[in-house]
Amino acid sequence: MKTAKQGSIVDLWYEGRLEDGTLFDTNVVDVAKAEKIFHPQRPYEPLHITLGEGMLIPGFENAIIGMKEGEMKTVTIPSEQGYGSPREDLVKTVEASFFKDQPVNVGDVIMVTIQGQNVPAMVAGKERENYKLDFNHPLAGKTLTFKITLVKVE
Repeated sequence: MKTAKQGSIVDLWYEGRLEDGTLFDTNVVDVAKAEKIFHPQRPYEPLHITLGEGMLIPGFENAIIGMKEGEMKTVTIPSEQGYGSPREDLVKTVEASFFKDQPVNVGDVIMVTIQGQNVPAMVAGKERENYKLDFNHPLAGKTLTFKITLVKVE
């Protein structure tokens, strides 16, 4: 059996959960349907990735290294090895006029164009005629648990 290492190309199934057990992401169609997070336009197939290219959060990638084909494991990843801690400098205040009469509500996730790039932000609060936009990753500050099944190592 092959073992995953830096530079390996791997295929894997995964389920990602929050500390309370809530599923936030998976590539397993039956799990997505059972937990009501299924998106019909998303492909549900093994994740095909090259280890060491920086495409995965560090804790997830470190968990895969050393796994053998066919192995399944569950790993808990602290925020420092996931999406980091929330940063106050990524919370910005904008005037209501910023939205150009587009209705927005606290809790909405909107796309904001910054230097020509569309970036997601959560409307985190409203004070009078100002809104707070939070550009932190939604999973920043969260401890994550992943169930990983390594299908193939190339």
